[in-house]
Amino acid sequence: MTKVACLGECMIELREMADGRFARSYGGDTLNTAIYLARLGVAVDYVTALGDDPWSDEMIAGWAAEGVGTEQVARVPGRVPGLYIIQTDARGERSFLYWRDSAPARALFDSPETSDIVDILPSYDLLYFSGITLSLYGDTGRARFFDVLHRAGQQGRRIAFDTNFRPRGWPDRALAQTAYRAAFDRADIILASTEDLELLFGAGGLQELLSHRSSTELVLKLATPACRVISADHDEEVHSEPVADVVDTTAAGDSFAAAYIAARLSGAVPREAAYTGHRLAGAVVRHPGAIIPSAAMPSGIIGTTRPQQGDARMTSATAAAASRTDRLKELLGLAPVIPVITI
Repeated sequence: MTKVACLGECMIELREMADGRFARSYGGDTLNTAIYLARLGVAVDYVTALGDDPWSDEMIAGWAAEGVGTEQVARVPGRVPGLYIIQTDARGERSFLYWRDSAPARALFDSPETSDIVDILPSYDLLYFSGITLSLYGDTGRARFFDVLHRAGQQGRRIAFDTNFRPRGWPDRALAQTAYRAAFDRADIILASTEDLELLFGAGGLQELLSHRSSTELVLKLATPACRVISADHDEEVHSEPVADVVDTTAAGDSFAAAYIAARLSGAVPREAAYTGHRLAGAVVRHPGAIIPSAAMPSGIIGTTRPQQGDARMTSATAAAASRTDRLKELLGLAPVIPVITI
């Protein structure tokens, strides 16, 4: 069975309501992706560190209820998770305030107590992380993390990186640029946005991404409701259906990433996977908060291609003749598929 690990941080979420009260939940970008991957039928573990407090217990129970593996969650005595507040404007756009400097997830790659977790990561078929994941760790932790990615790549595993850049998470832009370039060098799939690239690299952001097209599968989310799927010899736009009733854009990108990866793992070509990502993200933004009710998940989302509309960029691919196993081998570069340790 193909196994995915999502690495990052989950925090306590307080969402401000219209009357000034707060609704408590929990969330984090890669955790959101892990939950949506699990809902789409992908075997996924979340890799992080939490405290030994009741909120951490609640998080783990909630993830397990969603089908997300929790065996590789380190528990740090005396620590509590980070916290953030979401404020949402009339257009559904959100802003964040964070309290996370002493969160246990920051020590995941620095603590000798987590060496077993670190050592087992290269056994996963696909490792997924984000720019926020990178911002958690100090120099030593990031170096150890990049070593994990290097070893995973040497073993034929795949690396997926979502740019998700938050300037407040970095002490300076130059350090963030160095870390992102190292992540770009190690990734097999990069899910980026024009906003992230411009914030981090300025006018040269697009070229930073495109310089990796010869060896990396690129997905560039645009300012308009569309994305570009780019490879060495291919570049096309995939447009999403318009969403008129946007309530909250929290986790739009996280859910897109989950659906894209799940579709690729099921054998979809990149443009089909991008449309699948648009479908799920379009459903997510119609609801408040990062995780929508299970009943609101689009039906039959994996394996669905957009109806042909005379646009050559969106023509449906012919049905794959290869079996599911063969397609997974091709996608993940595993020949043959090697059983992995379930964690």
